[in-house]
Amino acid sequence: MTSPIFFLLLCFAYASASGAYLRAGYYQKTCPEAETIVRKAVKKAVASNPGIAAGLIRMHFHDCFVRGCDASVLLKSTPGNKAERDSPVNDPSLRGFEVIDEAKAQIEAVCPGTVSCADIIAFAARDSAYKAGGIYYAVPAGRRDGRVSIKNEVIQNLPSPNLTASALVENFARKGMSVDEMVTLSGAHSIGVSHCSSFSKRLYSFNATLPQDPSLDPSYAAFLKTKCPRADADSTVALDIATPTRLDNKYYKGLKYNRGLLTSDQTLMNSPLTTGMVVNNARHDALWAKKFAKAMVHMGSLDLLTGSQGEVRRHCSVVN
Repeated sequence: MTSPIFFLLLCFAYASASGAYLRAGYYQKTCPEAETIVRKAVKKAVASNPGIAAGLIRMHFHDCFVRGCDASVLLKSTPGNKAERDSPVNDPSLRGFEVIDEAKAQIEAVCPGTVSCADIIAFAARDSAYKAGGIYYAVPAGRRDGRVSIKNEVIQNLPSPNLTASALVENFARKGMSVDEMVTLSGAHSIGVSHCSSFSKRLYSFNATLPQDPSLDPSYAAFLKTKCPRADADSTVALDIATPTRLDNKYYKGLKYNRGLLTSDQTLMNSPLTTGMVVNNARHDALWAKKFAKAMVHMGSLDLLTGSQGEVRRHCSVVN
């Protein structure tokens, strides 16, 4: 494992587009054990299953891009309302709920009604980036938990694995995030897995003329077909076969050799909008890691509930 990369000075206070402020060390006086409790829960979970690190980073992304970073992704469906976690985008592939629940229960035991589930997700994503890639950064906190979670809003807000680079740029721009931040955060695909159903069209039914996506490296395509036979939608494949449990810039190096698993991965290399950014990230691991930390902090500030807005849930899966 390479030396940890620390970005402690990214921001001790962060203002969102709405003007709401988060700050690092937010719970220093009201619940000083909070971040340590989350860190230990993540460490335990990743030691048992390294894939949980990818799941928790993805959870933070899925939370923040739908209704902002308000832990709406954690709410369970209720009679008359299907929640985000029951969207086919999240169910059954989104992982790490039990880690958040464990950390929340331990925090409630020492600091009841103090630490939001939204902040716990943000802490857990940071700790996962550290466990998987040695990337550590201060997490500004002070988010509040939302009371609304709607299944159909997931597909409306999260980018599809089939999007082109221009469509990805537009998706992130709607959230106030830059092209470079989009390419940088895509590097999270250096860990985790994807179901065959998310990319099998590239192998067997690309278009009316070509069964296989010509942008796929032929040897990589042949490998994928051994993992995903034509009728198999449920098996999984590592998003980055070079270092599948290590958060690093090998993902971008794979794109240079046409080994991006998803259309939304390979398009970053093939589009003039983003090619240079991919090449730069492939060359400079430490620079990419620094940008990743900064982009995670920005993403964690999207459409916040703060102050007296929302609530601090006692249990993350249900409103108070």
